[in-house]
Amino acid sequence: MAKRRKISILGAGSVGATIAYTLAIQGIASEIVLIDINKNKAIGEAADIAQGASFIPPLKIYFGEYEDAAGSDVVVYTLGIPRKPGMSRIDLVNTNVGIFKEVVPPTVKNAPDAIHVVVSNPVDILTYAVTKISGLPAERVIGAGTLLDTSRLKAILAERVGVSSDNIDAYVLAEHGDTSFIPWSLSTIFGVDASTYVVKHFGEKSLAWKDEVIDDVRKAGGRVIANKGATFYAVSLSVREICWNILQDTKTILPVGNVLNGQYGIKDVCLSLPFAVGAQGIAGSFCPELSSQEESSLKNSAEALKAICKNI
Repeated sequence: MAKRRKISILGAGSVGATIAYTLAIQGIASEIVLIDINKNKAIGEAADIAQGASFIPPLKIYFGEYEDAAGSDVVVYTLGIPRKPGMSRIDLVNTNVGIFKEVVPPTVKNAPDAIHVVVSNPVDILTYAVTKISGLPAERVIGAGTLLDTSRLKAILAERVGVSSDNIDAYVLAEHGDTSFIPWSLSTIFGVDASTYVVKHFGEKSLAWKDEVIDDVRKAGGRVIANKGATFYAVSLSVREICWNILQDTKTILPVGNVLNGQYGIKDVCLSLPFAVGAQGIAGSFCPELSSQEESSLKNSAEALKAICKNI
């Protein structure tokens, strides 16, 4: 079992601080470094968590500079301007890519052996950018991708059919955004094909409910932002899942982002597919057979993201 326990988090805003808190209370890391241009904010967030040390597993948490990322097993990127109400993830591209061009080189210089996990949006574009800017092997740069979307999907389906999300095996793939899709051919409820289950128990013979579900998944984050101004709890739990599987070297298959190298005939773009996540980052990809329509959706998502990357 891997014993890699140091995590550096770039960005001490709501997402970065909540990730640090989530990792701390669940004992995922024994050392956490918060790095932020707003030094006082990072110092305060680290101190706030550290003052609860008697209630959580042993943890060293502190503010640091880039050099303090040395020895990190995982580096998590949450920095950049946040998504505002009415703003798409793609609207964030130019500003956040510019920020990443500044922060990635010194981070990689000080933590050359780390697995780099990108959370900032637009996450697929920024995961691609970190891979290119850093020069690291693609398997060592993981995007949070559609892992959160998948959790949202399970929650939405669970509420719709009245069962626990634990009984649902379904995924969201491709872009973390408007071109994401649900491979219904791979989706099950209690081991029964999801479409068959819904039709049998609820009589929804049309396919309209599928459109409603993916629409709800795509809009879920925006609805939270419209109500409270930001999303950070659920995304922090998804990042916790990624970090835990890296540090424990589980090789668990998760729908996360990575720069593709021929999967489904797609190359040189970051998309979420089922990838095995372990101590070396991406330990392998799993390419289940998709329907022709699903494979077309995947390729359409790839082309949409490539068009944006060309202009960066």
